[in-house]
Amino acid sequence: MSTLAFGGAAVAQSVGTEHRVQMLNKDGEGRRMQFEPAFLKIAPGDTVIFVPTDKGHNSEIIADALPAGGEGWKGKINEEISVTLTAEGLYGYKCLPHFGMGMVGLIQVGEDISNMQAIQEAKLPPKAADRMEELLQQVG
Repeated sequence: MSTLAFGGAAVAQSVGTEHRVQMLNKDGEGRRMQFEPAFLKIAPGDTVIFVPTDKGHNSEIIADALPAGGEGWKGKINEEISVTLTAEGLYGYKCLPHFGMGMVGLIQVGEDISNMQAIQEAKLPPKAADRMEELLQQVG
């Protein structure tokens, strides 16, 4: 439990679940330059920790792949980054150095998928667009 203060009053709030995503040169299926898992479905308030398991990676939001009211992030190369997502919707993210190689991921927060079309229409390099389409098929 964490405690938040509102107008001087302390309110107890349960901490959301933590999810870990590895940044890898090769995933469990042998695909190069991948996040694992590349698709997550989480609850609002959950935290995602991006772990640089292999060197040379980061995690950052794709500008056109953020739900209304959602906050983006931009991690540094070779550094772990932790993001807590509260706005429902789909969050598309990338590894900047390997974006052209298709290193993208997708997080579904809650049940609202109203920004799916915006992600489908986002300008992505061809391999990233193909990988994102695979991930969008897991939404539900």
